[in-house]
Amino acid sequence: MSEPNQSRFKRLLFRAHHMGSNENDILFGRFAERRLSRFTPEQLDRFEHLLGQTDSDLFDWVTGKRPVPDELNDDVMAMIREFVQTEASVP
Repeated sequence: MSEPNQSRFKRLLFRAHHMGSNENDILFGRFAERRLSRFTPEQLDRFEHLLGQTDSDLFDWVTGKRPVPDELNDDVMAMIREFVQTEASVP
């Protein structure tokens, strides 16, 4: 991974672990630890955009409590939702 990409990866990993709510810190932090290193630059862009959304909205979307808005319903959101359903509770 090039230096700019490594720096961006570390920044996004930190943000995923420090989102605001404890639940999202755990869900997004674990997701980022396990999957972020395999993302394309475009997927990193989409992930970064998601991190800019409100904590309560993100939690509701990834847990299926509310539908994901069309503009955010992409491959990255699908990966996060699948992760929450299948792997999030595994330490």
